[in-house]
Amino acid sequence: MAKYTKHKKLALILIIPQLAITLLFFIWPACLALIQSVFFSDAFGLHNHFAGLTNFLDLLKDPDYGKAFLITLVLAFFVTLLTMSLGLFLAVLVQGRQKSQKIYKSLMLWPYAVAPAVAAILWRFLCQPTLGWLANGLQVFGIQFNYLIHAKQALLVIILTASWQQFSYNFLFFFAALKAIPQSLIEAAIIDGASAWRRFWQIIFPLLSPTTFFLLIMNLIYAFFDTFGIIDVMTNGGPGKSTTTLIYKVYTDGFVGMDPGSSSAQSVLLMLIVIALTMVQFRYLEKKVHYE
Repeated sequence: MAKYTKHKKLALILIIPQLAITLLFFIWPACLALIQSVFFSDAFGLHNHFAGLTNFLDLLKDPDYGKAFLITLVLAFFVTLLTMSLGLFLAVLVQGRQKSQKIYKSLMLWPYAVAPAVAAILWRFLCQPTLGWLANGLQVFGIQFNYLIHAKQALLVIILTASWQQFSYNFLFFFAALKAIPQSLIEAAIIDGASAWRRFWQIIFPLLSPTTFFLLIMNLIYAFFDTFGIIDVMTNGGPGKSTTTLIYKVYTDGFVGMDPGSSSAQSVLLMLIVIALTMVQFRYLEKKVHYE
């Protein structure tokens, strides 16, 4: 009994710091945002007037909020698709290497060590309309590239930058999952005469379904939240609000427009949207996951 009590105290000591950080930086701000969302406030939050659901109803009538919602969905879809596809493709290629595998693994993990804002600065130099290598290379083929004034090009640059920064995360998990697949299954399929393409889709890919499901959720969360730094550095939500996502609109309305009530309502809606998407994935997609 004394040994159990000692271990229980040690567990509490180890858990308390994490619980404190979670309460201080996640739970408490979320509660404050929920409370603030039902009030009209001045720029400094000194005077509050109860608004009920007015802030939420105003958002539903705001065309800019609908546009930001669609842009967020487009960004999330393509970032998730590109990062997972590229991560899996490179993991398969590197897993097939023998002598140079460690070198390739190190190279593939480097982009993930770069912060989103730093990645945005790198791609900002590459895509700079007059001096950037990418822009100059496209102009050689007669393509006029200037993401600072063309909305579609700006969104494309954000998608590419976010995908480049995140694909290493997917590569790491897919590579570890590929290593965990029993080699005996692959050898048996080879003996049966299965082609490489058939082995991948009928044996390897189904066994990767738990990892794929996990990465699908994590990449969607990344696209909804962690792309803020990239957008802020590269486009500031422009041109013409063409790269203003939901998370960036929370910032611009709250800290630039000085409207804490609307910003808080947006953050609550964003949280509900992400929770709803996650629940839908668990409800319908998890059925197709094969856990061993």
